[in-house]
Amino acid sequence: MDAFYASIEERDRPELRGKPIIVGAVAARGVVAAASYEARKYGVRSAMPGFRARELCPNGVFLPADIKKYARVSEQVHRVFAEFTPVIEPLALDEAFLDISGSAHLYGGARALAQRLKERVREATQLTISCGVAPNKLVAKIACSLGKPDGLRCVAATDIRELLDPLPLRRLLGVGPVAERALRAAGFETLGDLARAELAALAAVVGDRAAALGQLARGEDERPVQSDRAPKSYGEENAFEHDERAGPVITQALTSHAHAVARRLRRDGLLGRTITLKMRLAKRHGTSPNRTADGQDAARYPLLTRARTLADGTDDAATIRRVAIELWDAEQLAVPIRLVGVTVSNLSQVAAQQLGLFDAKDAARSAKLGPALDAIRARFGEQAIHVATKDPQKITPSLRKKRGE
Repeated sequence: MDAFYASIEERDRPELRGKPIIVGAVAARGVVAAASYEARKYGVRSAMPGFRARELCPNGVFLPADIKKYARVSEQVHRVFAEFTPVIEPLALDEAFLDISGSAHLYGGARALAQRLKERVREATQLTISCGVAPNKLVAKIACSLGKPDGLRCVAATDIRELLDPLPLRRLLGVGPVAERALRAAGFETLGDLARAELAALAAVVGDRAAALGQLARGEDERPVQSDRAPKSYGEENAFEHDERAGPVITQALTSHAHAVARRLRRDGLLGRTITLKMRLAKRHGTSPNRTADGQDAARYPLLTRARTLADGTDDAATIRRVAIELWDAEQLAVPIRLVGVTVSNLSQVAAQQLGLFDAKDAARSAKLGPALDAIRARFGEQAIHVATKDPQKITPSLRKKRGE
C-alpha cells in the first residue's frame, strides 16, 4: 500500500490533502510510522526518530497512529487479495506477497491480474496500491518499491539483471548500514558489483554470508510464498520516554511484556522454552559526527540480549516475568537503558508438553489463571481486566494486530 497510514488519514480527513502528513512520532521518543509523499519530499521516512522528522519538516501535520482503524482497512485489502489467490503471505498491515501462478491465466496474464487487483483495492478502500510482478519474492518486492506510488512494474526472468545491476547496495535484502559501509570500503557500489564478484573477495568482507548475498544480487531467490508460516518467536518491547536505570518502571515494563507474550502464546496454543531479555543502552559506542539517513548517529546504541532456556515450555506470564526480571537483576547495568523487551522462542504445541511429576499442582494452578483472564477479556473487552501495571507505549505500530486486539 502507498504510504498506508498517512493515506488513510488523508482519505478520512480531506482537509489534510496535499499537506505533509506524519503518522506517529507524537511522543518525545516516538518514531515515524508513516509519512505521506508530501512529507517525504522533506526527507521524512518511516522509522525515523520524531525529533529528526520535526527538524526536516517543521510544518508537518503530526498525527497519532490509529492502529484499530488501520487494521480494519488492512482486513479489507486482504479480502481483496483473497479474490485473486489463496496463497498470501502477509508481511505487515500494508504489505504481502501473493503467489498468482495458479490464477494469472484467468485474467489473461500476470500484468492483467495485477491491474485488476489495483482497481479492486481502490474500489474497496479508495486507496492506491503498488504492485511488483516477478518470478520470485526478492525481485517482486524491489520492482514494487521502484514503482511507487500507484505503480505496476512487471519484470520477466530475462530482465532481472538489467533491473538489479545498477541499484545501490541497500536495495538488497540483508544489507544494512554496517554491511553497506564495509562493502563500499571494499569497492562494491552496486548490486551488479556484488553479482560479478569472486566469492573469495566477497567473503573477505561479509564472511559466510558471501554466497547468499551473491545469489540475491543476481536475483536468485528460491523462497516460496508461505501462507501458513509457523511463528518462531513472540516478543514485546518498548522505548522509554526518558532513559531508565532501574526501579519500578523497568519492572512494570517487563511485567506488561510477560503478560502480553503469554496471552499471544495461549491464543495460538503454543509453549516456549527460551526466554530472552533485550536491552538497548542509552550510552553509545563512542561518538560520531556522522548521521545515517534516518538522523541517527552512526555510532549506534548498543543492544544487549540475555537468555535462559527452561526444562519445559511455558505460556505462564508469572514464569516469563520471573525469568526476565532475574536476567535483568543479574546484568547489574551501570548505565541507563532506552528500550527493554521480552521474547519467548523455542516453541512447541501445548499438546506436546509433558508436565513434571512434582510440579503438576503448581502448574495446574498457573494454567488456570491465564485462560481465565483471556476469557474475561474476550467477553467484556480488552480493558475489562489487566495486570496492575501501566502498559508501555509500543514502538511497533502493528503489534496490537499481532496481539489479536
